[in-house]
Amino acid sequence: MKKREAVVLVTGFAPFGGETVNPSQLIAQALHDRQIAGHRVVGATLPTEFAASLPALKKLIARHEPVLALALGQAGGREGISLERVAINLIDARIPDNAGAQPIDVPVIKNAPNAHFSTLPLKAMLTRLHAAGIPAALSHTAGTFVCNQVFFGLAQSLSRRRKRVRAGFVHVPYLPEQAARHSGAPAMALEQMIEAVRLCLEAALITRRDEHYAAGSEH
Repeated sequence: MKKREAVVLVTGFAPFGGETVNPSQLIAQALHDRQIAGHRVVGATLPTEFAASLPALKKLIARHEPVLALALGQAGGREGISLERVAINLIDARIPDNAGAQPIDVPVIKNAPNAHFSTLPLKAMLTRLHAAGIPAALSHTAGTFVCNQVFFGLAQSLSRRRKRVRAGFVHVPYLPEQAARHSGAPAMALEQMIEAVRLCLEAALITRRDEHYAAGSEH
């Protein structure tokens, strides 16, 4: 029997909130079919819609059976790369999604845990990013919009599998052309974001035990 190809799944989102571009989508597209640490990257775009995002994600997981999954999202207004630690089982949409839905105070998945933690070696990833001079930090909130929903759904889906699959979520900031329309908003060049995610994937694939050092926050 032919050995199955080792695949890493990277997802981004379609533009939302009046934007015409989403850097997470562009990063996933740029990394598609690249080889990282002996694994092929499959890049895909998820709809920025509560009803459609998780079914699309589940189809990708079933089709590709990744050994590692990293979901990406845009966090306009944040500085640098945000390595998300926790997804909560809550949707509280400040704005409608791309289908016009705006759920408020409902669970992502009924009768599921209150939260899931990333299973990626986040501190090893953070070390790698800082060594490359890329602004980055650990984050303890992935929001309550579709990004958090996908993070939670990804973790919930993979937690039920017998074979352990590392998975997590990373937020990226605005592109310069987006930030220009949002006075004072931080930005990062697409090329640097692509390199940041590549480094994150590489670190996640080669790190067996995460690093142990203080990287939390006071607020």
